[in-house]
Amino acid sequence: MVKLIKMMLEEDLISKDAISKLVRSRPPKKISFSNLVLEDTIDLETVQKFLAVKIRAGVITLEHLEKIQGINLTPILEMVAKELRIEFIDLDDCDIDMHLFNKIPYAQLLKYNAMPIEETDLNVLVAFEDALDMGAQEALQRLFPKKPINIAIAKPSQLRKYLQQMEISDSVGGLVNDIRKDLRSVGTDDTDSEESPAVEKLIDIILKSSIVGQASDIHIEATEKNCVVRDRVDGMLKQTFTFDKDIFGPLSSRVKLMSGLDIAEKRKPQDGRFSALVSNREFDFRVSTLPTMHGESIVMRILDKSKVMIRLEDAGMSKANYEKISQGIAAPFGIVLVTGPTGSGKTTTLYGALNAIRDPRDKIITVEDPVEYQMGGIQQVMVKADVGLTFAAALRSILRQDPDKIMIGEIRDQETLRIAIQAALTGHLVLSTLHTNDSISAVNRILDMGIESYLLSGALVAIQAQRLVRKLCPHCKIEHIPEEKMLREIREFVPEGSIFYTGEGCKECNHTGYGGREMISEVLNISEELARMIANSASKEELTKQALSEGFSNMFEDGIMKATTGATTVEEIYRVAKV
Repeated sequence: MVKLIKMMLEEDLISKDAISKLVRSRPPKKISFSNLVLEDTIDLETVQKFLAVKIRAGVITLEHLEKIQGINLTPILEMVAKELRIEFIDLDDCDIDMHLFNKIPYAQLLKYNAMPIEETDLNVLVAFEDALDMGAQEALQRLFPKKPINIAIAKPSQLRKYLQQMEISDSVGGLVNDIRKDLRSVGTDDTDSEESPAVEKLIDIILKSSIVGQASDIHIEATEKNCVVRDRVDGMLKQTFTFDKDIFGPLSSRVKLMSGLDIAEKRKPQDGRFSALVSNREFDFRVSTLPTMHGESIVMRILDKSKVMIRLEDAGMSKANYEKISQGIAAPFGIVLVTGPTGSGKTTTLYGALNAIRDPRDKIITVEDPVEYQMGGIQQVMVKADVGLTFAAALRSILRQDPDKIMIGEIRDQETLRIAIQAALTGHLVLSTLHTNDSISAVNRILDMGIESYLLSGALVAIQAQRLVRKLCPHCKIEHIPEEKMLREIREFVPEGSIFYTGEGCKECNHTGYGGREMISEVLNISEELARMIANSASKEELTKQALSEGFSNMFEDGIMKATTGATTVEEIYRVAKV
């Protein structure tokens, strides 16, 4: 960074006065590239051209630039590629040919930080970190004596990431070869391969790797050239294994067999479930298959039984929101809704609420699709649509079971919603989820589903909307100044002198800067005035105005306050909650 600032001073891209201005500000600001951009002391496009020239001349390296906060490498690399008349490749957007990778010694690729991308009849495309390293290019060319290599340039961090993934995939190469031997011994029909012990071992490795990496879902996908395994960690997908395409058949067949699915059926979606012991802990896996152009997409949701007993106060909501939702679920009757998109932790919140209100004197019945976690002292019903046990059918039967409290996994249709509201109006406390973007929108959504406004106003007790944001890694958290545009937009929500943070990335967080997730939320308690307005079909704007006058604060504000405490970043709140 110091070297870069010095070069920019020598070439009059920045002035000493600009540096002094940062130091003299109150509080003093760090002399950094991002702060110089925020203060409008440098022209970003001019600097990008300057950096592209310096990279071309070999004065600075891409690896050095990647470590400097505030520099976007993509436009710089595009300039370098254009000047060198080569291709710039975003490795996240291309399908790397694993068969081609297997032709080259991994040590050679690691030595030169290079990655073969694609082979055609005429040439081989290879991405390099240093497109000017003639020694590296000659070494890779010797590995393809019959075809010339085409040079491309890529981000060093992407190259390292994908080489690391290839190394992990290469480490199970013995198992992959055993699977191929088994395939050859039984013929080409992958439906016979589920008996292969090598396939079982490979699936065990995939499950263990995902659970150790704290993944919530495992995606096994067939692409045009490969079989790809990706994990969803903290809400973001990351690639963990890449195999040749021929490995997908045995893998998918074995997963289907474990889940009780039809291994020969590849034209229709299927859903199943299995349990496995991983690192001496029992996990449930909810499996979904979906036909795609290149095969099937298999997704396994990891259900950790130890996480179900989370207390509502430990879910991550603010003290004010916790008090509001606690007030809602303490009501003797009525309906309490938790809203948000898929994967926003709604089910976890519902289980936390059930834990909070569970009482031996009450009969609590749930209807779920499927039952994700089993809880003591609660009667749980799993929906089975193929035999006519839908949400609505189960609810009608539940009401004849003399329940006190009911939890409905999800309200999907008008019939289920109407029965739930009738149950709430006849003395039952009903907890359920709904797919809406915010709490106030849930009112309009229910009315749009055909429920009369006077019924809704009498039944609704509280609505919580929520999202999950990634938490900052505590090991590499540093102070950070967000973009000026963001600061202007959030200024009204944050106290003067608030400090924001970002994650540099370290081995503890796998160089992401984040570790784990936390809830941001908004809770709307239905007051008498709000109930009257709902009965009179008030608009969303009118409901919002009244809610704000009663002390309601939205999810974005809740998230920004979390960012000021160092729990997450402003950028993460914008990604998840800004509309």
